[in-house]
Amino acid sequence: MATGGGEKTEKATDKKRRDAREEGQVLKSAEVNTAFCTIVMFVLLLIVWQSFSDKLALLLTEYLSSATLLGLDETLSGATFRNILGRALMDMGRILLPILGTAMAAGLVINVLQVGFLFTTKTLQPKADRINMLKGFGRIFSTRTLVELLKSILKIVVLGFIAYTDYKKMMVDFPDYMGQNVGAAFMLMMRTAFLLAIKMAAAFAIIAAGDFIFQWWKREKDMRMTKQEVIDERKLMDGDPQIKSRIRQKQRQMSTARMMDAVRTADVVIKNPTHFAVALKYDAQAPIVVAKGADHLARKILERAEEYHVETVENRTLARTLYDNCDVGDEIPRELFTVVADILVAVSRKTGKSFL
Repeated sequence: MATGGGEKTEKATDKKRRDAREEGQVLKSAEVNTAFCTIVMFVLLLIVWQSFSDKLALLLTEYLSSATLLGLDETLSGATFRNILGRALMDMGRILLPILGTAMAAGLVINVLQVGFLFTTKTLQPKADRINMLKGFGRIFSTRTLVELLKSILKIVVLGFIAYTDYKKMMVDFPDYMGQNVGAAFMLMMRTAFLLAIKMAAAFAIIAAGDFIFQWWKREKDMRMTKQEVIDERKLMDGDPQIKSRIRQKQRQMSTARMMDAVRTADVVIKNPTHFAVALKYDAQAPIVVAKGADHLARKILERAEEYHVETVENRTLARTLYDNCDVGDEIPRELFTVVADILVAVSRKTGKSFL
């Protein structure tokens, strides 16, 4: 497989997934929502149908019975009609509210399960490509549109087959309903219809599961990145290596400049003779390294020592030991106190400077 810079062979990074989510591009199947809400709705209706139908019958009796109609004035005014219609709609709403409320809750639950808690307005923002005719035609004749068409055909075929096979079985039972009580026959027919609807919804759920897998595969494919995109993103997150290198170089230069300036405070510089140089300052507790360097930096320290009239002492072993074991700002090791003390005494005798 080719892995050129332009081929999307890399999985999406966490950053790209976060950015896509903020843009509203999430893994979601509309078929899963529809299937779940349909199943919940019909299962609920199957459970509460007896109670629902009783309440509906009472409502119709209250507003459409002969006694109710005869009790109205001979001339039905607009105000009276609006009053009756309003009360009827309120009563109907109270009957339908539990069912519709459950359906809405099911829709929210399945959305949260698919997407999680997400609120963004970026999907509503106008985009130029949405009104571009060429891109519009591209979307119409795209692979996604073809998949949606095939999915719709599959739903029609599967659901139609289930409906037809159940209809053939029902035709055997329907004649028996003619000799039964109208209410009982109606309840049996509705129960049969609900069971058929649940079967169709279950088949729809299987299609929805397949659609969810397809949407996952399609999203993973669309989210893939080229190797160069991954490199560029890493640079963006971590910083350009060249810029970071220049920053570190600048920091080293500033640190070196401060160290060179600190040479003026030194009491003595131990050298080897030009390869290593360590500047020491006595602070009443112990000698402290205020500057150190090797080769070019050592020569610079010695130049500064001469400029600031700081005494230099050649001691190859001590210079190398101090350079290897001490950082700038460190006290010298205790085992070197005696050697350094002798050097400071000699410098004191030569310069007349006291270190006490």
